[in-house]
Amino acid sequence: MSSLDNDEPDSRGTRPDFLTRCIATGFFSGYIPWASGTFGTLVGALFFLIPGFADIPVLTTAILVGLLAGVFTSARIASAEGHQLTESARRMKERFQPGEHETPDPSIVVIDEIVGMWIAMFAIPLSLPGIVVAFFTFRFFDIVKPYPARQVEHLGSGWGIMLDDIVAGIYANIATRLIMAILYAYTPGLF
Repeated sequence: MSSLDNDEPDSRGTRPDFLTRCIATGFFSGYIPWASGTFGTLVGALFFLIPGFADIPVLTTAILVGLLAGVFTSARIASAEGHQLTESARRMKERFQPGEHETPDPSIVVIDEIVGMWIAMFAIPLSLPGIVVAFFTFRFFDIVKPYPARQVEHLGSGWGIMLDDIVAGIYANIATRLIMAILYAYTPGLF
């Protein structure tokens, strides 16, 4: 039985509804059985195909709404699903994030990757190389979880699920700016 069909109630005794699952799982991309975080990040990157999405007021609003909706929906799904991980997510956690993870963060929840990707692209000039660099730097920081990402991951009620990716997005934004500056300086004809 897939998690999409899960009839298990959450800690409040209710089942997460369709809209909650749709938001938390990034339009159901979180149900891809391997590398669900990478596919969630890809969903976040695809939003930049929408004309005007990268405009600061639009992107700021999307980040804030995504963060709040993510906190609510990820908490509901985590409560219903527990700490279910795909095999690839389990291996990455064992390698890069050893130890106990007392706060559930199921692999199907990818709204955090979507919002993290938006932060990685915040105020970055919109270009295919910029999106690609932001994508890879975000995935790196999301997997490695530098300080304080791992520390905020332990917060409950959906905040930990969302905030570690916010931190990874900030790191990725800074790294993307540095990498793009180097690329522009040394390969101006490429852009």
